[in-house]
Amino acid sequence: MKFSIISGSHRENSQSEKVARYLQRTLEETKLCEETWLFTLANNPLPLWDESIWEGAEAWRDRMQPISQALKSSDALIVVAPEWHGQVPAGLKNFFLLCGRQEVGHKPALIVTVSSADGGAYPVAELRMSSYKNNRLCYIPEHVIVRNVESVLNEREADNNPEADQYFRARFAYALSILKEYALALRQVRASGATETTMFKNGM
Repeated sequence: MKFSIISGSHRENSQSEKVARYLQRTLEETKLCEETWLFTLANNPLPLWDESIWEGAEAWRDRMQPISQALKSSDALIVVAPEWHGQVPAGLKNFFLLCGRQEVGHKPALIVTVSSADGGAYPVAELRMSSYKNNRLCYIPEHVIVRNVESVLNEREADNNPEADQYFRARFAYALSILKEYALALRQVRASGATETTMFKNGM
């Protein structure tokens, strides 16, 4: 089983990437899956979507092929998004424009949002509302909002708020175990052939 983790912040050394790397280590240490793949949007590695991607433009093909293959071979995704001005970062929205149902369709995903203070709810609502329609990504009911993120999940114990840090580590263990069960269940849905269609390429 393979889990892919998308760190949705454009910033270098972001708190989102810190959380994403914590999740990657946790998955590997607990052996909840056999393989992980972490893709970070730091420094905006992907250009903005344009319609030439539909035409199979060579530049898009070369850029997207390794990402596409990594996602196709994944059983589940974790999407880590900071809250910027009450929104999901533009690069993360762009990522979902570039990924189709062949990469992520009918695969479970856990939403993880990050806030420096007490925010983080708006990106959950935004991702659930608009990022899955055509690619058929399946967000599970569970999500995690990491509030006051600078004070938790740090490698140096002295940098953490002990009570909050313990809570989020336990919450992630719970959420990741649920994500694994959804990954196992949705494997059967994809294998059934019921999701294959050329008639209804887009959601409504």
